[in-house]
Amino acid sequence: MTTLAIDIGGTKLAAALVDGVNVSSRRECPTPASRTPQALQEALDSLLLPLKAQADRVAVASTGIIHRGVLTSINPENLGGLAAFPLVAALTEITALPVTAINDAQAAAWAEFCALPQPQDIVFLTVSTGVGGGVILDGRLLTGQGGLAGHLGHTLADPAGPLCGCGRRGCIEAIASGRGISAQAKGELAGLDAKAIFAQARRGEPQARELVARSAQALARLIADAKAVTDCQTVIIGGSVGLAEGYLPLVAEYLAAEPSVYQVTLRPAHYRHDAGLLGAALLAQGGKRC
Repeated sequence: MTTLAIDIGGTKLAAALVDGVNVSSRRECPTPASRTPQALQEALDSLLLPLKAQADRVAVASTGIIHRGVLTSINPENLGGLAAFPLVAALTEITALPVTAINDAQAAAWAEFCALPQPQDIVFLTVSTGVGGGVILDGRLLTGQGGLAGHLGHTLADPAGPLCGCGRRGCIEAIASGRGISAQAKGELAGLDAKAIFAQARRGEPQARELVARSAQALARLIADAKAVTDCQTVIIGGSVGLAEGYLPLVAEYLAAEPSVYQVTLRPAHYRHDAGLLGAALLAQGGKRC
């Protein structure tokens, strides 16, 4: 069966056809900045139009909490202010196909788990517009009764830190994410996005280097916390910030300063930016390792 896989992120929407682990006919468009559910539905309708006739089912991975088919953004800023959206109902209307939905980082965690040579207990962390996570223990993806499991970006990094869009102060996401890095920039860097700040850091600009380092240090502390909570064997890092040049070695450097009991194997995401698409499709296919 061919799955129409969709990935809804804070910056872009992506869709592709998935057969097994083969991803084809990938399409992307920007996530609408409008606060209206109508804007998101219209963007999805346009994105999926050339693909839906070739698919047997739909599997969607989205930022935010997915519960009973409804998307609720824990940090509404990451979806242009969209607080809630009837995701499964909207996609059923657009495609006339059966639809399954899951959080994007949970989906990506499953794809990365399937890519490992042997089953392991893992934590997947995506560092992108926001910071998300997925946890797999004893071969089971943890989603939680209300879909909140794995939202590790909303654990605390600094009680005196910046206010996070979720309403807490000093979340990992507010410091380590692309949006968080950009929001903390001052002076000549003010208004630049994370990609531009990373480019400045590679040129040696002091503030840019400090912002990137602060992000990496916050993530390393989160990894140590995740090890303490789950006793995972491996932590896998994805996302546009997580996979940026030089970022993972910097995270590893900060993690190495933690006590030995918190050390864990770090890996970059095998499926890189397709992990969410592929994981959603694999879970829709029955959630078995490839």
